[in-house]
Order: sequence, then C-alpha cells, then structure tokens
Amino acid sequence: MTKPTTNNFGIAVASDDESLTAGIQGPVLLHDHYLIEKLAQFNRERVPERIVHAKGGGAFGELVITHDVSQYTKANFLQPGKKTESLVRFSTVAGEQGSPDTWRDPRGFAMKFYTEEGNYDLVGNNTPVFFIKDAIKFPDFIRSQKRLPGSGLRDHDMQWDFWTLRPETAHQVTWLMGDRGIPKTWRNMDGFGSHTYQWVNAAGERFWVKYHFKTDQGIEFLTQAEADTLAGTDPDYHRADLYNEIEAGNFPSWTLKVQVMPADEAEGYRFNPFDLTKVWSQQDYPLIEVGKWTLNRNPENFFAQIEQASFEPSNVVPGIGFSPDKMLLGRVFSYADAHRYRIGTNYADLPVNAPKNEVNSYSKEGAMRYSFNSPTTPVYAPNSYGGPHADPSVAGDEGLWSFDGEAIRAGYIQHAEDGDFTQAGTLVREVLDDAARERLVGNIVGHALGGVSEEVLLRVFEYWKNVDADLGKRVEEGVRAGQ
Repeated sequence: MTKPTTNNFGIAVASDDESLTAGIQGPVLLHDHYLIEKLAQFNRERVPERIVHAKGGGAFGELVITHDVSQYTKANFLQPGKKTESLVRFSTVAGEQGSPDTWRDPRGFAMKFYTEEGNYDLVGNNTPVFFIKDAIKFPDFIRSQKRLPGSGLRDHDMQWDFWTLRPETAHQVTWLMGDRGIPKTWRNMDGFGSHTYQWVNAAGERFWVKYHFKTDQGIEFLTQAEADTLAGTDPDYHRADLYNEIEAGNFPSWTLKVQVMPADEAEGYRFNPFDLTKVWSQQDYPLIEVGKWTLNRNPENFFAQIEQASFEPSNVVPGIGFSPDKMLLGRVFSYADAHRYRIGTNYADLPVNAPKNEVNSYSKEGAMRYSFNSPTTPVYAPNSYGGPHADPSVAGDEGLWSFDGEAIRAGYIQHAEDGDFTQAGTLVREVLDDAARERLVGNIVGHALGGVSEEVLLRVFEYWKNVDADLGKRVEEGVRAGQ
C-alpha cells in the first residue's frame, strides 16, 4: 500500500471500504462525495448494455397472496386474495450481452410488481447473500470479475485476489462454487430479496423481513462439464428454455415465503441481521408462506419490454421500507441513477416501467419526454392552484428507522457469531452432503487452476482453510496435483 487513494481530482479519500453513515446503523449520507463519485462513475462505464447483469431474459406473470401476513405489513398488494401483475428479469452478473447463459455466476432475480399504490421493485439474486456488505466496494468487486484493461480477458487471478483480500466474500463464494453456481434452468432456482427490508403494519409496528421465492419445479443444477458443453453449443440455453416453456403453456411458479424478525430483536441477534453476507437461521425465524408467483406471458418485444425494463430498490410502497443494510442503501441511489444514464432521463415513461396507477409528478421535460400534465397544472410545490401535495398519511415513513449518532465509518456492529467465514463453514459442514462437498472441491480447484498466481494461490488455500480446515486441505492438494 504505497500510494493513497484519491478521488478523480487528486484529493485523498478517507476510506475505500466503508460509507459515511449517521451512526453505525444510520442512513448513508449524501455528502459522502467519494461514495457518490464511485457509484455514479461506475454506472456510466458501459454504453449501452447494463454494466452488470447484461445478459438475461424475462417474462410477465402474477403474484397471488394465499396467506394472511397483514399482522406484519399494511402493503396493499400483500393482503389476502390480492392478485398483482408482475415482471421478472433473470440474468448473469459478470458476462456481457453475448456471453453464455451457463457460466458459473450468481443469477439476477429482479422483480417488478405493478401494485395499486405504485411499482414495487424487488431486486435480488438466486442466492440469499452477496460478496460484499458495503456499496462503496461494489465497483471494485465488479471490476475484479470483469476483464483486464490491457488484454480484454477475464482473469481468475484478479478474482481470487479480490476475494481473498475481502474475507466477507467467503459465504457467497462458497455458494458460487457449489452446485447452485450453475442452475439447470432459471425455472429450477430459488430467488431471494437477499437484503433485509422493513415491513410496517397498520398499527405502525415495524418488522425486519427477508424474501424467499422457492421454486415449485425443484432445485436442479448443471455440472461444470455440462455447463461448458452448453456454453459452446447453446449459449442462450436459459433464455430459450424460459421462453419455450411459457409458449408451450408450462408456466413456472414459485412459492413466496418470508422470514420475519420483530424490530426489537435485531440488536441482540447472533448475526448482524443487516449484513448482506449473512443469512438468518430458519430455526430462529422460520419461513412463513405468503403466496404463489407464476410466470404466464412472454414479452411481445424483447428489447422494449426486457432490455428497457428498469428495476430499482428505491421503488417501495407503503408498508415496506429500507433497513440499515449499507449495500441496500447504496443501491437505492445507484440503480435509479444507472437507468437515467442507460435508458434515458424519462425511463419511467416507457410502458414496461410505467406504473398502472395514476402519476402525479412534478417531473418535466428532458430527453424523450412522453407524458405531461395539463397546461394549467403548476410545475412547482407548494402551490395554490390545485397541484398535488405530499401527504405523509398516504406515503408513510417506511424508509426511515430510528438512529442517532455522529457520521462515522465503522462497518457493522459485530454480533456474537459474525465472523466472515462462520456461515460459509456451516454451509459446507452442515448443509452440503458428501457428494456436494466433492463437487465444491472440484469446482474450486478447476477455477483456481485457471491462471492464478502463486502469491494469490497461497491466500486461496488459507481462505478455504478458514472456511473449513478439511475443505482447504483438499483444495490445496487438488491444485498442487494439477499444476
């Protein structure tokens, strides 16, 4: 570490790793200008495809609520019997538009619900955790998974260098290198909101919640060999599968379940419940069934309805809000900013993104403006001429939570079992069976043999020994045997 990090104007920055927050669990502050610079510039690195999740596909469907969770949330679309039109986009994370569907990679699982109270977007993955826990690291992480600037090639050494220098990645890398790193089809994988969100009921009581979409088709995966073959023979395998199944009337479905934590239990829980690299034990907080989500309609035009679709965690409706999850709070800014750049200032005007309920917005003009107010509607608030006015009783304050403290960079409050390797080790020892552990070792060894330098390999071995001693030993033996 011989040179201090600076911003784009040569000014030294205070941290590469932690956003500025109002207290340890307070909101991320807008005046953390380096965080804003990193995210805003990162959003503008590619034209015109998405920087991440570039390759994907999707479909329309509906969510039907079959169970009563009104004791936890007043959100209208989550009340018993409600049926809500929905859109989903599945994707890979690191690959470009023309990349194969079957690369080993997390799968994006982005959902839009066209509710009567506005659009609700739930932007998750097919894993319940992620590689990092603070949005200030997101540009660094993604660049390490992309391509070298000189050769334009993807580089395993760069990936492992980042992973082993950030131990918080261990849980997600274990998922990635395991069986679920390559789902057989999008229909055969679960989806997760991943982040912790806030639910508020009609009485104003607050709860923390995690979303689980459990596939009704069953979990199935591809071996590395099968995936490699398909990458060369059928690179659009997942996209074609979803489209063809829906066209044939075989509508895939998922059962929506949630974990709910009373707000006052968060502080004493053994893992920090807002850390995106951690899961909540289902023994502590069992899954509660909510409804059935079915995909039953293909897009009529892929570009107009899938490529131009926008999903952003900032779109929440009354009864749902944010949490002190620093990754979530960074994404609340970053996603909408990316859409304004990639699709255009007025991307919300596009039919696929437009809500089904009435819009009373003071937004105006800009490139490609389509909708507009009547000539007599005021363009400012407050006004005395019949223009809309904000109503807290309708909107609620679900984006807020109580906090106090000074602005600090402190990461997360450490709970009793918050080690970075703890849950990855539990996954290996208590969840995977012997055959799955054997495949995990083979996947790691195969990946680590892909041009990783000796210096980084030593960290790779230590990384996996920290996850599980026997696993690390087997990885080291396998790599050495293959050199």
